[in-house]
Amino acid sequence: MSGAVEAKLAELGMTLPEVVPPIAAYQPAIQSGVYVYTSGQLPMVEGKLPMTGKVGAEVTPEEAKELARTCALNALAAVKSVAGDLDRIARVVKVVGFVASAPDFTGQPAVINGTSELLGEVLGDKGVHARSAVGVAVLPLDAPVEVEVQVELTEA
Repeated sequence: MSGAVEAKLAELGMTLPEVVPPIAAYQPAIQSGVYVYTSGQLPMVEGKLPMTGKVGAEVTPEEAKELARTCALNALAAVKSVAGDLDRIARVVKVVGFVASAPDFTGQPAVINGTSELLGEVLGDKGVHARSAVGVAVLPLDAPVEVEVQVELTEA
């Protein structure tokens, strides 16, 4: 099933990827009441990380921002896997972004803007959210970025 949100993705030249399979003991997303919580989404593309390393060292902030956009697409795929239709998103409630950072890198908010901006482009006002952008020493598989998203759904 695809609707207005997926049509907007297509208009922007993007397609919703397959849900990234878990790399440990968890589900990509779960629904509790009217909320869907995604697990941390890495910037996987066709089962692989396009880049690894620390932002501010091996990965530029601009590259990391693009990877954060990929994380957002993967999060939308995870949401759809439990909600059935992205048009059920009433609003994005919260985004938590983790940036594997070089010791002197302090630009985490600009990196996670990749996620926030994509959600705004695709969902309009429904994509406006609360957010945290956190620098960390290392992420799974040496990913530069990882993002969690919480959305509120309309009734089915």
